[in-house]
Amino acid sequence: MLRRLPVLSRTQYRTGKRWTASAASASTPTRTPLSSILIANRGEIALRVGRTASEHGIRTTTLYTDPDARSQHALSSPFAVNLGDPSQYLDGDRIIQVAKQHGCQAIHPGYGFLSENAAFAKNCTEAGLNFIGPPWKAIEAMGNKSRSKEIMIEAGVPCIPGYHGSNQDPQYLKDQAEKIGYPVLLKAVKGGGGKGMRIARTSDEFMDKLTSAKSEAMSSFGDDVMLVEKYITTPRHIEVQVFADKHGNCVALGERDCSIQRRHQKILEESPAPHLDESVRQDLWEKARAAALAVGYEGAGTVEFIFDNDSGEFFFMEMNTRLQVEHPVTEMVTGQDLVYWQILVAKGGQLPLTQEEIHQEIKQRGHAIEARIYAENPDMNFIPDSGRLLHLRTPSTTDTVRIDAGFVVGDEVSSYYDPMIAKLIVQAADRSTALQKLRAALEAYEIAGPITNIEFLKRMCVSQDFMAGDVETGYIEKHRSELFDKPEVPYELYVQAAISLYVTEQANAHPEPAVKRPEQTVGFGYAAQPREFHLTQPSQDGAGHSTPMAMLVKEIGPNVFTTTTQGMEPIIVTSNFDHSQNVLQSFFPHSRIETTFIQDTTSNTLILFQHGRQYRLQLALPKWAEKALGMKDVTNSVLAPMPCKVLRVEVQEGAQVTKNQALVVIESMKMETVIRAPHDGTIAKIVHRAGDLCKAGTALVEFAEVAE
Repeated sequence: MLRRLPVLSRTQYRTGKRWTASAASASTPTRTPLSSILIANRGEIALRVGRTASEHGIRTTTLYTDPDARSQHALSSPFAVNLGDPSQYLDGDRIIQVAKQHGCQAIHPGYGFLSENAAFAKNCTEAGLNFIGPPWKAIEAMGNKSRSKEIMIEAGVPCIPGYHGSNQDPQYLKDQAEKIGYPVLLKAVKGGGGKGMRIARTSDEFMDKLTSAKSEAMSSFGDDVMLVEKYITTPRHIEVQVFADKHGNCVALGERDCSIQRRHQKILEESPAPHLDESVRQDLWEKARAAALAVGYEGAGTVEFIFDNDSGEFFFMEMNTRLQVEHPVTEMVTGQDLVYWQILVAKGGQLPLTQEEIHQEIKQRGHAIEARIYAENPDMNFIPDSGRLLHLRTPSTTDTVRIDAGFVVGDEVSSYYDPMIAKLIVQAADRSTALQKLRAALEAYEIAGPITNIEFLKRMCVSQDFMAGDVETGYIEKHRSELFDKPEVPYELYVQAAISLYVTEQANAHPEPAVKRPEQTVGFGYAAQPREFHLTQPSQDGAGHSTPMAMLVKEIGPNVFTTTTQGMEPIIVTSNFDHSQNVLQSFFPHSRIETTFIQDTTSNTLILFQHGRQYRLQLALPKWAEKALGMKDVTNSVLAPMPCKVLRVEVQEGAQVTKNQALVVIESMKMETVIRAPHDGTIAKIVHRAGDLCKAGTALVEFAEVAE
């Protein structure tokens, strides 16, 4: 039977300690006017905050930088200010100055950037601005992972064993790891989002992991102080959404399971958490509220726990003192607008619902799942990608299918910022129906330009253990063979790709045909010369391509084509190409197939969508043509997978290296990536060194050629 929890107030704190003015303001909260907000963030969260603000008649001022000048959030408000350099979203003093100059009464920090910066929150308050977030003292207390653990232990919230002290001598930290027992988790005390975090599984690799974690932490947060914790081998990541007001009320708005992660960052979140005993669920909620009250919390926050699948125990991990990326999941299962709640609390209002009412909403509304759509390459360890969105087609949105996005077709996914393109959220009466709905929506989602994780997410949706709710944070690695097993490209797709290329070439050569045949969208005269296209399929790890398939295309009648390739019988296909939609409809002898065709001319890449699946092919030149054009052979080069900065070079010229050995460490989108040797060999040349800025596709290291 469901046990109802009341709204927990500070005078009802479960340890029996009474909340006092020493921990929070003793003055009676009063309503404060709030008619103008500066949104100190970018992308979809800036748009998200702006939507709620406008619904309530609140004027918004947005910020942007030079790379963001034409982004959707920059264009969403007539009051928009250019900060200039890409790093200026972190300039708190400048942002406060802008807010005051534009008559803003409050600042909403969104998530990321300055949202959990205690000094910024304090400066906002001292400048007379309402910071739409928790008190700066709460941010400060929970922002330091060592201090937060001490507070939680004192409040009776269980914490994972580990070392959270001030002694940062590497050997001392290693000694602590030996006492805790391997594997251990190294984590920056001021970290978040998976940055500054590494797992050391043995004593031998501890120092390398520590160096890497400290470097990334310093780059991301300006602080490389680390803590060492016991790493649970079969953990789940379960977090509780809490909300507190200035009147002493605190509620939990359900929990979210965020166990499906890569690089310690979430890509799928759902609520309620599957297979969670109700007594454990209620205990999680209670401990989360106790954690919030222990620091005098106000506003939206998330208390994150590690749940041990083996023992059934859970441990406090950290508290995010802000709105989370995955907050729409909670909104879908509670029917509430959490940004509105934030604004209401900031104005001095009381929470709109009691804990009992929240229970009823969650019980009635069923299950919600969010998938994060990223510009990244899952086959290359999810490294970020960037570039212009050449094509964008989204599923239809309804009351139960929601898309929070910061991009439209033609926008640029910048290498300066996080590569998340959108969030797709679905809600249904139960988990299995929600999963079906999510898969159908993903199949209708088409993005061409940067590589995305959509195809990977589709495979996740049909993974048997995930469908059964058997999840853990190591799920992706443990199910690698299932999740990264790609089907072969069907021969019909090669045929349609070749016909699409032929039609596009003819359209460019003859933009206005002298004679238009009735009911014809293509067709440029039967005397047109046949064209041969060499098409390859990129390998899964990006290291090479399949053997080129030569496709010979000839138009033999009105919209009728013959395609021929070596070893195959010629195929006669009737095709119509709708240029306005980039859709080719082909009638094969056995079936009718429709395919969306997009050509990225900058990289000779073809992106095709067929039957709810995306395929990528490469238009290759024959070897004789490459030599005739003087194209450089990069066969023996290791290339930058994205625009980046070289942080470290781990090898020297002339060194003998083995496959998977670290060669270069790069940084892009605030993330460190280790570039490893694709095979054994000798380093002939270090092309770029520490500090160099490189474009995607630039050679970083060259191997010596192997004599045949």
